[in-house]
Amino acid sequence: MESTAPQQEPMREAAARFVEQHARPLELAQYRVFFAKGDPNEVVNALLPFQNADGGFGHALEPDNWNPDSTPITTNDALLRLYDAGALDLNSGTAKHIAQYLLSGAEFDAHAMRWRFAVSGNIDHPHAIWWERRGDGIFGWNPTVSLAAFLVCMHAEGPWEALLTEAFDTLAQSGASSGDELTCFMFAWELLTREQIEGIIDGERARTAIIRAIDATVCRDTARYSTEYVTTPSTFFRSADSPFLVESFAPFIQAELETLPARQAPDGGFDISWQWHTDYPEAFAQARNWWRPRVTLDKLRFLTAFPDGV
Repeated sequence: MESTAPQQEPMREAAARFVEQHARPLELAQYRVFFAKGDPNEVVNALLPFQNADGGFGHALEPDNWNPDSTPITTNDALLRLYDAGALDLNSGTAKHIAQYLLSGAEFDAHAMRWRFAVSGNIDHPHAIWWERRGDGIFGWNPTVSLAAFLVCMHAEGPWEALLTEAFDTLAQSGASSGDELTCFMFAWELLTREQIEGIIDGERARTAIIRAIDATVCRDTARYSTEYVTTPSTFFRSADSPFLVESFAPFIQAELETLPARQAPDGGFDISWQWHTDYPEAFAQARNWWRPRVTLDKLRFLTAFPDGV
């Protein structure tokens, strides 16, 4: 296959400039870790303004939800960012503070044995419609599987091992309901592997289930990538070293790479592909400005992971 490196270099340079000029301090710290040998502790420090006294996270860390109070899903986002940047130290005060919030039982449904995906308090602040609580507020295993894995690795008491076993059994039998849920499974698997936690899940069976779920979840219709919130290969693969990257994924990774030149805006950034469907036009405009550097960083990492195509 002909190298795509010459075509990608101007794209990467433009995307990097956009992130440097427009990112919030958090996304800028992440960018520096990935591309400028930055200190992972910069990511820890940049997350502090989003953390509450109870140890959980809020304050529009997730730009589509401006609830300042701690929520499980926002705390999960913080954990994934820390891990991604190589900054998740389980012996740190940050990790212990997060565990404190999770072990408090806040927004944990003891009957369903799940953390809520959407909480009632979201309605009082600017938000996208998917953050409005419906029923019990639970949405599959997002974020329960990753939060449970974190607590297992923190050696916290509770039903977390049983939850992990159930979650991965469900994944093997039924797959994942969304790309976001699947990223929680990927994080759980990787953290358990990193910490050498054995005897809870069958690691290879779980890895195979994740690979099958990725194959089933990725949208093959690349025309939808710019206009709809669909799961793309870059949702999962921002590094060529992913333990879930197998040869059969090469065609749809290549397909997304080929869409990126047309999707990059003249300012070098990439845009979001969704609306809030709620009545907060000014807040949505601000959230979009926060989102674009985050999306652009994801695409930049994807381009960099596959500089010559696949």
